[in-house]
Amino acid sequence: MSARRRRKTLISAVSATVLVVGGMLAVGQLEASAAESSPVGFASLNGGTSGGSSSTVVTVTSASALKTALSASTSQTVRVNGLISISGMYNVASNKTVIGVGSGSGITGGGLNLSGVRNVIIRNLVFRNASDDSINVQSSTTNVWIDHNDLANGYDGLIDIKRGSDFITVSWNRLHDHDKSMLLGHSDDNGSQDLGHLRVTYVHNWFDGTNQRHPRVRFANPVHVLNNYYSNVGSYGVASTENAGVFVERNYFENVKNPTVTQTGDSDPGNIKVLNNYKVNSGTEQVRNGASVAAIPYSYTPEANDKVKATVTAGAGTGKI
Repeated sequence: MSARRRRKTLISAVSATVLVVGGMLAVGQLEASAAESSPVGFASLNGGTSGGSSSTVVTVTSASALKTALSASTSQTVRVNGLISISGMYNVASNKTVIGVGSGSGITGGGLNLSGVRNVIIRNLVFRNASDDSINVQSSTTNVWIDHNDLANGYDGLIDIKRGSDFITVSWNRLHDHDKSMLLGHSDDNGSQDLGHLRVTYVHNWFDGTNQRHPRVRFANPVHVLNNYYSNVGSYGVASTENAGVFVERNYFENVKNPTVTQTGDSDPGNIKVLNNYKVNSGTEQVRNGASVAAIPYSYTPEANDKVKATVTAGAGTGKI
């Protein structure tokens, strides 16, 4: 069966609707699309995110082979087979798809660093016990899709995006057993590089008992936090600071005292726009009067807020693509 026919069969089977509007991939019927073949949201813009060549594939089972494959100049797909122990951060070059084999393959002891690169996909990987960040995206990296990973117990951030990076989608990841989950914008004094950038879509992620930064945003406007499930979050869900603009839409908050906050740490406050979030045993969202949040620049059809928990718990993490 051809790839096109297989894709058509899959879409028919789950009754998904993926729309293309004005050349942009829309977020359509996301509750039925836990295994999109291409990213939705910001990573679908700016020329799109296709990752590495599907005809040049290398399978790695050791740290040395992984390091070589990730840093190669070749456009290729890197298949990670097994849980590979590494030390420090491994650099990922442009035009790469890094994908785990099965549900238990990935990286332990270190993380992946994307610095000044373009067109990278990271999918279906387990990340454990990183000595720094699990995934670090920085230095004007663009067009990245981080999808269907399982991340826990790192030293610093699980998925940190900073230093002018842009056009990124973070989808269908499960984050657990961790404190500072996801940073967007690394410091209060980096506005000259970050303003006009750091545009990220966070959709259908499961923040499972994590504590803070889901995400914690500086400067970026807009950031789209759509249809995520927050369960038993310790400190807060989403934070907007340094005049950032964050649209928090139709998420499911369960046992979250502070679903959104407009100030944290020593940062100046930011802006949050909320719409139809579903709350169970959770507090009231914080917003700022007169908040300025830019319009979302792509077309999408959000999932009903009360369906998000079931959809995300069934579809997030590894082994689901």
